[in-house]
Amino acid sequence: MKQTKKGVMNWENSSLGVGTVSLNANAYKYVKRVLDTRRLSYGPFIQRFEREFSRGHDVRYGVMVNSGTSALQLAVTCLYQAHGWKPGDEVIVPAVTFVASSNVIVQQGLRPIFVDVDPRTYNIDPSKIEEKITKRTRAIMVVHLFGQPAEMDPILKIAKKYHLRVIEDSCETLFTRYKGKSVGSMGDIGCFSTYIAHLLVTGVGGVVVTNRSKYAIILRSLANHGRDSIYTGLDDVQGKRGKALHDVVERRFKFVRNGYSYRVTEFEGALGCAQLELRKWMFKRRKENAKKLLLGLAPLADRLQLPWHPAHSGHAFMMFPIVIRPGIRIAKRTLINFLEDRGIETRDMLPLVNQPFYRKDFGVKESDYPVAKWINQNGFYIGCHQEMRTKDLNYIINQFKRFFKVR
Repeated sequence: MKQTKKGVMNWENSSLGVGTVSLNANAYKYVKRVLDTRRLSYGPFIQRFEREFSRGHDVRYGVMVNSGTSALQLAVTCLYQAHGWKPGDEVIVPAVTFVASSNVIVQQGLRPIFVDVDPRTYNIDPSKIEEKITKRTRAIMVVHLFGQPAEMDPILKIAKKYHLRVIEDSCETLFTRYKGKSVGSMGDIGCFSTYIAHLLVTGVGGVVVTNRSKYAIILRSLANHGRDSIYTGLDDVQGKRGKALHDVVERRFKFVRNGYSYRVTEFEGALGCAQLELRKWMFKRRKENAKKLLLGLAPLADRLQLPWHPAHSGHAFMMFPIVIRPGIRIAKRTLINFLEDRGIETRDMLPLVNQPFYRKDFGVKESDYPVAKWINQNGFYIGCHQEMRTKDLNYIINQFKRFFKVR
């Protein structure tokens, strides 16, 4: 580990990984302050992080929780309770996403209905949503994958037409805009992750956001065992006297709904505040690195489908997805094993409709989702994170060219 001129601590052994963490001096300072004050539970750092994170995504309310999965669980549970959903009701979800997106639907007693994805962006294909809507459909879970927003205008139009709620799973896409609007702000509830190797890293963590005060109250309550909203932390009794204090004391151990324990500590809040200070630099570097990879791998574009996004959308480049084009007789495993043997970390592009659980319990057939099947068989991603240097990127490019015997 070494410190750069910008004061960012670099982890040398992660340069070719799919993700990393960058820490500035304030990360250490803020964590030490938590230790010095001994305030480990919900406090000023989490509150500051929630406030600044929400403002950066154009939403009024944000609740920091212990993972992006927890954020998704709270979103589904909140809408379930708020709108009287019933077991067996349906939520539409893309056929390519991390398994947590659909797992939280199942865990609430709902049924995930999969929709195939766009072959260029890998996000849910809006043109295929309406055919999957039934009388039991209650919501669309939109997933902004790999750092790129989904095509929200037609999705929101469909949701309005059928009176459906919209959850934005934006765990892989932070601080990115679609036609000028921030991810997480366009649907009813937005969900983000700050897990290890994500765009912002707090170790464990996530954020659930909304512009509706009714949802915000329910979400914070759910994250705190279903507690009465009059008391969510120590600060709720500060400065109160007489009847106001007595009301809090009377109600602070009342639980008004069945909730969860999805809280984080001030340590995660402290790291989150430090990460926000590095945000512009980290996102700028990711985009620069992706641009270099796109340029360097351009000679292979007839064999590999490289990342693409429309002009009206941004791209955070949480990772750099690649899919072997149809007709190219190269086995994906042969290519990724070649890369892994040379120290270049890879990951599959989030296979879902071929997972044993969904095949067995829901009768899902991968063949019903041809684009997802193509991605599952031919797609993977590599890193383009902010710690990658020019020599790292050149090395990656040269290894791809070496595999395909291209100069």
